[in-house]
Amino acid sequence: MNISKLAKTKSLLLLTALAIGAVSCTPVKRGEYAAGSATIFCDDGFKNILDEEIEVFEYTYPESSIIPFYVSEGEALDTLLSDGTQAIIITRQLTKEQIDYMKAKYKRVVRQNCIAVDAVALIANKKNPVSALSMTEIGDILNGKITKWNQLAGNDTTAIKLVFDNAESSTVSFMRDTFLPEGQKITDKTNSFAQKNNAEVFDIVKTDPDALGVISVSWLGDDLSVAKKVPMDKRMEDYKNETDTVATNLTSEVNIIKVSNPNEKNDFSVVSYKPYQAYIYSGEYPLVRKVYMISTASNSTVLHSFYVFVTGFVGQKIITKTGILPYHMNPRVVEVK
Repeated sequence: MNISKLAKTKSLLLLTALAIGAVSCTPVKRGEYAAGSATIFCDDGFKNILDEEIEVFEYTYPESSIIPFYVSEGEALDTLLSDGTQAIIITRQLTKEQIDYMKAKYKRVVRQNCIAVDAVALIANKKNPVSALSMTEIGDILNGKITKWNQLAGNDTTAIKLVFDNAESSTVSFMRDTFLPEGQKITDKTNSFAQKNNAEVFDIVKTDPDALGVISVSWLGDDLSVAKKVPMDKRMEDYKNETDTVATNLTSEVNIIKVSNPNEKNDFSVVSYKPYQAYIYSGEYPLVRKVYMISTASNSTVLHSFYVFVTGFVGQKIITKTGILPYHMNPRVVEVK
């Protein structure tokens, strides 16, 4: 997206958010939920999570309306800091300077809570013979030392097509910060392509044997897709069940690459792991990051009620269906074959 188009998009989103961002100001007693409507801006990587959170919240509290915008992490943060929305979901916390700025300029009190631990997954086409990569090999791909598939497995001499969601996403930032020297971009030494969103990354990998996709694991969970076919009242019974917190199956439509991270802490083990919740929880899957919900909404507003909901038991239980790890629940860890 060029700079002028991006600026227009930001302006349109901001104006839309301001137009519909009114929230209820009716006093709400402790333990009650507010009615009204409000916007939330969310990194596109977590769209599947937020869609289900909103659907369940609005079903439970029918006088509420949460209107999501799925954008890059940078856009979400910019919109919050300009007071164009009062809630965002991104992969980093606000700095002390940003918190002080919101208080001084807009009289906003910032609440921020880790709601999940996400895994960044690498996916390949079903025809691709590569099934596992080490952290060193991933770094070599991103630094341009490994450029062809036959350097990893098989006889395919075609170039690796590295496919990301949009260039300003949290996924791009995470991979850059994890593997590249400061100041270097992923596009500097790789055959890489930015898409509009995670859905496009998934679709390209399904059809292109030369593509290596980088995506949030929340897009790969089968359980949420199954759950959405179940009537809401039955889904609510499951979400309120306090005993079954075990996680999810991952899709079989693409190959999900196993990742190993030999180091001193694990006695230089070369065992590789898929991003199942058990391995995110144990720390054996190495490509993980925290997900934060940040709110500047006042008490007695629908957004504050939604913030309480997402960080509460049902909101956290919903996250177990997406493939990532809820932060405020202790999952029953099982061995995944």
